[in-house]
Amino acid sequence: MKCEHCTRKECSKKTKTDDQEKASVDVLSPAWEDGEKGEFHKLADAKIFLSDCLACDSCVTADEGVQVSQQNAKDFFRVLNLNKTCDTSKHKVLAVSVCPQSLPYFAAKFNLSVTDASRRLCGFLKSLGVHYVFDTTAATDFSILESQKEFVRRYRQHTEEKPALPMLTSACPGWVRYAERVLGHPVTPHLCTAKSPQQIMGSLVKDYFARRQNLSPDKIFHVIVAPCYDRKLEALGGDPPTALHGSRGADCVLTSGEVVRIMEQSDLVVKDAAVDSLFGDLEERGVRRHDGASSDGYLAHIFRHAAKELFSEDVGEVTYRALRNKDFQEVTLERDGEVLLRFAAAYGFRNIQNMVLKLKKGRFPHHFVEVLACAGGCLNGRGQAQGEDGRTDRALLKQMEGIYADIPVRLPESSSHVQELYQEWLEGADSRRVEEALHTKRQGPGHPANSRDIKW
Repeated sequence: MKCEHCTRKECSKKTKTDDQEKASVDVLSPAWEDGEKGEFHKLADAKIFLSDCLACDSCVTADEGVQVSQQNAKDFFRVLNLNKTCDTSKHKVLAVSVCPQSLPYFAAKFNLSVTDASRRLCGFLKSLGVHYVFDTTAATDFSILESQKEFVRRYRQHTEEKPALPMLTSACPGWVRYAERVLGHPVTPHLCTAKSPQQIMGSLVKDYFARRQNLSPDKIFHVIVAPCYDRKLEALGGDPPTALHGSRGADCVLTSGEVVRIMEQSDLVVKDAAVDSLFGDLEERGVRRHDGASSDGYLAHIFRHAAKELFSEDVGEVTYRALRNKDFQEVTLERDGEVLLRFAAAYGFRNIQNMVLKLKKGRFPHHFVEVLACAGGCLNGRGQAQGEDGRTDRALLKQMEGIYADIPVRLPESSSHVQELYQEWLEGADSRRVEEALHTKRQGPGHPANSRDIKW
């Protein structure tokens, strides 16, 4: 059966290997293994094949499939249980970082405000034995700020002989993997080089925070709670920063849905707790998000920055105009009838496919595109918005969208901590360390046959 999202003529669904079958079951804690096996093993296909996202099996090797399927609750509880043993040499500091698009899901599922949901989640994780619970706001600040600088640089360098535009966002791992493994050139040169919030959070926890705590990176087990399965693939990819000594930035990724199932099956008495700070602050901070309707708002933040930096225009509210559908929208900056900036948001495979076709033909007029694999954006990640029938739970999604819209917006430029980190952690905003810690080199057109060109 051909993958519904595949653009190639010769492609069929890959059959799971024996190793993948073995890796797809028994994922709950040892305390539950004698009882019900749990529902998570039913999601193995979704994790490995990702039929609702762009990182389908044409991009996932057999080895990667096994590694992805091992990123589950069982791995999480393995570390929790090791920490309870007498052998302290095997103990690890357990840190969990929660993506902002996951919080509305917890709030909706437990009928709480987003602040109370954050405190309930944090209290539950700590009752299990987690040492620190962080949000990823600072990491997103870095990613957006570096994307802003890169867009302005590309705009000024753009020529017909050396096209640097449009710049395509690189925060969505499903889209990036699809672009690198399947599309190749001429698409990959347009990908922004700024790392995603998850990748940067890995460096913050395993490098900056580890130094503050006088810990070796390999003594920290870092878990990401995210709305989609593609984040599991992202945790496997890329070269870790030198400072991490070979340790991955994220050791395990759990979807919001997996965490909720753990919470629902637990009989622990939970006391609410505040989210921890990477910076040692004692004051509890409220939940904040960036300026996106269902995502981190790269388009809005970069649009305002570019308008000010390039054309001395102050943009207040960003006005979106739907083009083909509600998941393909446009924002323009005009002066005296001339379009100065033309930005777009393309969510979901159909819109991405149309964008890529126009880009290859040289008929794509936009300077910047915020690209997300999931139609509807990150809130609609298949790790939290999917109902029992395998389809999007639209009532739940609408509820999450309302909750997310009510969270106060935070401007990345407003964070004093981030500005301090540029100096203290990265040795200046334009240093070599910034390039190493916050940017990545994109894969070129040459890829292994078993991940790109193989005929299943």
